[in-house]
Amino acid sequence: MVTATRSAEERATGTATRPRRQGGRWRGATTVVLLRIAVIIVAGVLWQVLSGPVLPEYAVSKPTDVVDALGTFLRSSQGWTDIKVTSIEILAGFGIGVALGTVAGLVLGSFRVLGQVLEPLIAAINGIPKIALAPLFLLFFGIGIWSKIAIAVTGVSFVVFYNIYLGLRLRQRELVEIVQVMGGRRHHVLSYVTIPTLAAPFFAALKTSGPLAILGVIGAEFIASAEGVGHELFVAASNLDAPNEFAGLIVLVVMTLILNGILGWLDAFALKKLGLAGRERARARKA
Repeated sequence: MVTATRSAEERATGTATRPRRQGGRWRGATTVVLLRIAVIIVAGVLWQVLSGPVLPEYAVSKPTDVVDALGTFLRSSQGWTDIKVTSIEILAGFGIGVALGTVAGLVLGSFRVLGQVLEPLIAAINGIPKIALAPLFLLFFGIGIWSKIAIAVTGVSFVVFYNIYLGLRLRQRELVEIVQVMGGRRHHVLSYVTIPTLAAPFFAALKTSGPLAILGVIGAEFIASAEGVGHELFVAASNLDAPNEFAGLIVLVVMTLILNGILGWLDAFALKKLGLAGRERARARKA
């Protein structure tokens, strides 16, 4: 009777503390968001006050001028055309790079001899700065969007390749043998061993390569382009137009945040579907 009463009290206590914990988490998240906003406001105020008396206004401009330049950029049809062109280049380069890196990683990771032969060559090519390949891609693909897509592909594909390739090499051979001994076939090994093993490094590669795709596209637009956010940044820098330069950077920051948000949501959704979300949270707590 005493045991039953204690268990009932424990259940009641547990159910009573869960809402408190959830409420505490919400309050903590809200506090973090408010603190971030406060930091941005304080930085903006200091920027406005120090620009001119302390900092050269021609180099750093003022937040009010940047807001005006950003508004002009977003109200113009050319501004949205630049955003559209850059977005297409980033998404196309990112998608093609992920596909190429995944296929190459799976092939070379599955065939050990082929991987040993080609891995040093891939490492040597990866050592070349990607922006140094821009003039070569301009010769091959011209000044249009495909030269920018090619730069983004080179940055993304190597990151995805190495995560997939090393993930396959580090796959636990014992688990594969257990599945095979139990009568499992290739698709069972793929479902129960390979995919759970590669899920975390694959999505980590996506999060890492997203900003690299943006970096490659903007760098290529700086070198030679007729439109795009990078082209507008180059024109603003050539004209010493600090407000438009900072306005373009704000657009790039927003594009990066949107891409990272989508990749983060995709990561959480895929891990939840694969049943790996709890395992990732446990690793985060240990870390």
